[in-house]
This record gives sequence, structure tokens and C-alpha cells, in this order.
Amino acid sequence: MIRFAALFDAIDRTTKTNEKLAALVQYFGDANHADAAWATYFLSGYKLKQLVPTKLLRIWAAEEASIPSWLFEESYHSVGDLAETLTLIVPPGEGPDDLSLSQWVEQRLMPLRAMEEVDQRDAVITIWKQSHTQVRLVILKLITGAFRLGVSKSIVTRAIAEHAGVSSDVISHRLMGIWKPTASFFQNLISKEVQDTIASQPFPFCLAHPIDHELGPECIGPAKDFVAEWKWDGIRGQVIRRNEQVFIWSRGEDLMENSWPEIESAAQLLPNGTVLDGEILASLGENQVLPFANLQKRIGRKAVSNKLLKEVPVVFQAFDLLQDAGEDIRSQTFSERRQRLEQLLSSIDHPNLCCTQLLQGTTWDEWAKIRDRSRETNAEGLMLKRLDASYEVGRVRGVWWKWKVTPYTIDAVLIYAQKGHGKRSGLYTDYTFAVWDGDTLVPFAKAYSGLDDSQMKAVDKFVRQNTRESFGPVRSVAPALVMEIAFEGLQRSPRHKSGIATRFPRIVRWRQDKKPEEANTLAELIDLLPSIE
Repeated sequence: MIRFAALFDAIDRTTKTNEKLAALVQYFGDANHADAAWATYFLSGYKLKQLVPTKLLRIWAAEEASIPSWLFEESYHSVGDLAETLTLIVPPGEGPDDLSLSQWVEQRLMPLRAMEEVDQRDAVITIWKQSHTQVRLVILKLITGAFRLGVSKSIVTRAIAEHAGVSSDVISHRLMGIWKPTASFFQNLISKEVQDTIASQPFPFCLAHPIDHELGPECIGPAKDFVAEWKWDGIRGQVIRRNEQVFIWSRGEDLMENSWPEIESAAQLLPNGTVLDGEILASLGENQVLPFANLQKRIGRKAVSNKLLKEVPVVFQAFDLLQDAGEDIRSQTFSERRQRLEQLLSSIDHPNLCCTQLLQGTTWDEWAKIRDRSRETNAEGLMLKRLDASYEVGRVRGVWWKWKVTPYTIDAVLIYAQKGHGKRSGLYTDYTFAVWDGDTLVPFAKAYSGLDDSQMKAVDKFVRQNTRESFGPVRSVAPALVMEIAFEGLQRSPRHKSGIATRFPRIVRWRQDKKPEEANTLAELIDLLPSIE
């Protein structure tokens, strides 16, 4: 654990990719396979299920530090990170317990979940007393589920690949899907021997870069080098048919079992050794795609009723073929893969499994006119894919591009503010915005990004000087600041006071040229709904 805590500290202290990569390579070179497996697990973004309720940790920390609970809460709001607050407030321990990372996780941390509260308290306090600050911080981040580090999964993959002398693409593929952090797993992960693909294992996804709205698509090359498809607002996924079984994975690497029975039924018609990449969409057929709000009614349900199957039918629109008859064809060009995809799906007669539509156009002007009609079809814009490109791993420039329509924007008034987390923990950077409903400001969106550092400091100063009321960490402020808020879509929501929920809201700019009474109204916001619903 001392070595893993040192890795955490080394990565946290630098913003340079090469330094992070070097620290990771050194760690994997020194660690045993069990420790390396758990490190890979946590560094890839996976977390332990909640071990101890955070409410109890806060109570116990205040008791150990002999401070009132209100002082702990104020300290937490000031620091912005629970694990860091706990580390700072609890009196220093006697010294580190020299257990390995895997021993700590498997012998000391995971058993906490099954303990009674009194035993949990004793175990946690023992951990505090046996760990110095650096180790304690990492342990508490694991316990609270807040372990996050400024290192991407791609860098972790590169480090393992460099350590093992194996291609990054191979490591990336082996890390896809469901796996357990064991010594044997890590040994197989870094093996130079060719491994058989696990039946359920998806491929790493190829991701798109956004086109700069100011530069336009001309910056990526001639239009003749690309094809265009609608960019739908659905659930990106892979449909896998291997060993007479069907698996559907989301881009977030969630195995979606029994969620989409009509797609699973269609996929049974695929030959074994097939992997499709595409989008799950709520659709009435013939490219009549429904808004994402409809699809949300199907998400997260363990069982889908016949009523819901009829109300929100779904399709899988495939836009790429990654494995065909057991052959990995990702190295072939997009045009070759597309031809094989069309041949494959033309032999399958099922309404819930189809190819995406390639849009007719040969120039950027022609595709620009088509893109302007995106919202008429409930699309977000266009996807542009290079004809001669292979299927890459991750976000590789020059392969796939997303050319989204200009987002909706509306001017709104800042009415609530809350301190951020991490590096923003000392500033009020999380905002709630409202529009006018008659003479009343009605909240409709929260936004956390869009201002630069100097603007955030200016807003923070305003919040502190113009606070009306405080509700725990939230402050109500005088309605004086107007911001332009952008969002991708709207939907009706009875859970919100305005009756409206926004999709992906963010701040475009601070409208210092506008007075609060000039902000938009709820009626103007609702007027956008007919073009969205």
C-alpha cells in the first residue's frame, strides 16, 4: 500500500503525461501481480461497492478529533473532498501497516461491508491509528468510493503495454468487459501469448472528435474522403453474437442483459463470430427516431413490460462491423467494413436490426444543408467517417468526426451557488439558473462549466458579497448575474419546478451586457419544446 500511495502522490503532483506514464511503468514493474491487478482496477475507474456509510465516517471522525459535528461539516465544505477532510481531521496514526495493496483491499477493506456498525467503527478507527497521512488518504478514498486520479485509462493501458512488451491495442481489448482483479487475471493480461477471445468480450470503442464550429468541416480534409450519417442521441453499444449467445454492451462497458429483448431476438439471427457497433434508438421504423427522453423510459429496468415494449420500441442501428465470421476486420478500411456490414444485414429480415443511413452528398455545402435539418429528424448533427480509415481504439484524430448542430441557448439568471470539489473546493463554482415566470424566477438548470478562472473568481466574490440565505452548502444570491446557457435538448419533467429538464446544460458566456429583467422567460423556453418533442 505504501508503494501504491506513493504512485498516487507522484501522479497527483504532475500534469505531464510522460511523467505519469513513467511512474505507472515503474509501479507495474515493481508490483506483484495481485497488487498490479487491483491498481489496474482502481486506475481504470472501477470502485468498491460502498463499504461504510459516509454519514458514519463523518460522525466517527468528529468524535476521534473531539470536535462538534458542525465544525466537521464546515471543514468538509471548505476542503471539498470527504476523504481529504477525514485524513486531515483525524489525529495522525502511529505509522503505516506494511500490507500490500491487495492485502489491504481483500483483508482489511472489503470485510467492512459485512460488519455490524460497532465492529465497523472499531475496524475503521484501527485503520486510522495504523496509517500515516499519505497512506490514510488513499485508503479513505477507496472506502468512500472517491478514488479518482488525473490519469486516463488510455495512459494506464500504455503503461501496462510498455511494461509487458505487448501492443496497447491488445491490452485495451483484454481490459474490456467484465473481469476480476486477481493475480491470474493480470498475468494473462500481460501475456505475450495469443489468447482466445472471451465469448462476451467487446472491442474497445472508436471515438469521434468534434469539429470546431468556427473552422467548419473544411479543416478535416476534402469531403470526397468521407461519408456522412446522422448523429443520433441514443445509447452507443456493441452487439455480440458468439458461441450461440448474444451480448449487448454499452460504451460505458455495462453488460445490458434483458434490457432490449427485441434487439437480443434480432441478434440471434446473426452468424456466430459477429460484432456490430452501433446505436440503440427509440424508433418507429423507417428512420423515425424518437427523442432520447423516450428511450430513458427503458433505461435501468430489470424487466420490460409488454406495454412499454409497444410504447417505446427500440432498434439497433449498426454503423460498423468489427468481427465477421470470427474474423477481426478492424484493420480494414471503413468502406470495406461497411460493404461487409450491408451484405451481412441484408440477409437478416428483422425490423429491430438495421444499417444506418448514409446521407447523399459529395461536398461540404451539400452536407451542411442536410445538417441544418438535423433537429427535424431528432438528430444532433452529422457523423463524418473517413472512407480509408481503419477502426481505431479510442479518440484518434482524423478518423471519425462529429459535426453537431449549434446548441439551443437561452439567457438565465444565477440564483443559487455552491462550492465545487477538488481544486474548486474553495470557490463557488456550481450554479443554479432560472428564467422568468411572470414576476418570479423559476430554476430550470444547473451548470458547472464554461467560465474561465478569472470569471469564476469574480462570480465567487459576487456570491460572498450578495448572499441572501444559506441552506447548508448552498447559497441563495441576489438575482443580478445573467449567463447564456447552452443545452442540447429539453424534455418535460414534473420533478422540476419549471416543469422542464435540460440536457447537457453549460455556460456559454457571462452576459455582463444584460440586466436580470432581460433574461428569457419560461414561456420562451417552453416554446422550444414543439421542435424537440
